[in-house]
Amino acid sequence: MDPAQPQRLVTTIGLPASFVVLWSSGFVAAKLGLADADPLTLLGLRYAIVTALMAVVVALSWAPWPASRAEALHIAVAGFFMQTVYFGAAWVSMGAGVGAAVNAIIVCTYPVLTALVAGPLLGERVSRRQAAGFALGALGVVLVVANKLALGLGTPAGMAWSFVSLLGITIGTLYQKRHCPRMDPRTGGVIQFAVGAATTAPLAAILEDGRIAWTAEVIGALVYVSVVISLVSITLLAVMIRRGAMTLVASLFFLVPPTTALFAWAILGEGLAPTALAGMACAATGVALVVLPKRA
Repeated sequence: MDPAQPQRLVTTIGLPASFVVLWSSGFVAAKLGLADADPLTLLGLRYAIVTALMAVVVALSWAPWPASRAEALHIAVAGFFMQTVYFGAAWVSMGAGVGAAVNAIIVCTYPVLTALVAGPLLGERVSRRQAAGFALGALGVVLVVANKLALGLGTPAGMAWSFVSLLGITIGTLYQKRHCPRMDPRTGGVIQFAVGAATTAPLAAILEDGRIAWTAEVIGALVYVSVVISLVSITLLAVMIRRGAMTLVASLFFLVPPTTALFAWAILGEGLAPTALAGMACAATGVALVVLPKRA
């Protein structure tokens, strides 16, 4: 056996798969914690914890800060959409009763929407296959949402917040791709999490009662999303960027909704009817058509 083969397997399969599993489990962990806490209140607390932890990581690793105020401002703007809008709306959605798997299937179609709007905004060509993927992804989301609403699982307002979350991550991704190409994930993370804390906390104070029941579920969820999801996922992402495995990460991204559904079924008892499963298959296929290389 080639001595380098195990390392290649870790780089091309192990790291991306671990990233997908962590990202998927984050939806379930958040849903578990939101049973006994207001969403924006808990999210603001998460951002405060993560900002402090990331600052320690930056200090220990001597990570480079943005070279100019303009670059730092761009990172902050991207952070507002990625943290405040994306996560804020997603957590509000789940707090309003939308299931973790349904939330995942809506927001994880963002590669499809990103590819669709990247053409006019970034000058990137959208192929016929990607256009077909967008149609399939949209059909899948409609099937899942319609099925859940028909069963009384979630409200139209809650579903609407999931779509706001989808817009947040799409805009944030496009903005960061265009204006923050040299962002270090460690110092950039500090800036973006700090923006999340600074914008989410006032919204929580205005819109919520600050309810947090310090149950084992809330504490476990807060620790998990603050330490495991935020810090470990960012570390994995940085390693994969250095080793050039990001293409595989994109191609595996369509596995996030079914992986989330599996976790939600096992941990939260969330079920999926045949119509919803068909919708999830359509959405996953649509995302795959958009992000998979032609020769995959």
